[in-house]
Amino acid sequence: MKKKKVGENPAFELPPVKSSGMRELHSLDGALLLMHFGFRGLVAEADLFLQHHGLSRVHHRVLYAIARSESLSVGALLELLGVSKQALHKPLKQLQDEGYVVAQRDPAQHRSKILRLTAKGARIENAASKRERKAIGEALKVVKPSHRRAWFEIMAVLARRA
Repeated sequence: MKKKKVGENPAFELPPVKSSGMRELHSLDGALLLMHFGFRGLVAEADLFLQHHGLSRVHHRVLYAIARSESLSVGALLELLGVSKQALHKPLKQLQDEGYVVAQRDPAQHRSKILRLTAKGARIENAASKRERKAIGEALKVVKPSHRRAWFEIMAVLARRA
C-alpha cells in the first residue's frame, strides 16, 4: 500500500479528479471536491431511476418534501427549497400534469393551495429515496460511529447556512 505523503489529499486521487490534472490550491479544496463527488455518488442511482421516468433530481426534491408534510402549501415549498416561483413552476406543473402531485385549495386559506402526492407520486418518491437511503446507509456503515456523528454535525452546520 502506498504511504500517504503529508499534505496529500484523497480527493485528488478520485479518478475524475486525477485524470483532469487538478491540483490543490487551498487546504480545503479536497473537502469541496469530496462534497461534490460525494453528493454525485449519493444521487447517482436515484437520478438514473428518475431519468427512466422522465424526471430529474429537482422533481425528486419536490416529491420528497411533499411526501413528508401533512399540508405543504406552494409558498411553504418555495421557502423550503429556497427557489423562486419561476424555478418551481415548470417541474411542479409537470408533476401535476403527469399525475404525481395534486394541488387543492386550503379550506382555511382560500388563496393557498395544499400539495399532496398521488399514489403514483408516492411510489416514485419512495423508489428514488430508497436508492439514496441505500447509498448513504452503505457509506455510514463503513465508518466508525464517532465519524458518523462528526459527519452529521458538519452537515448540520453547513445546512444552517442555507
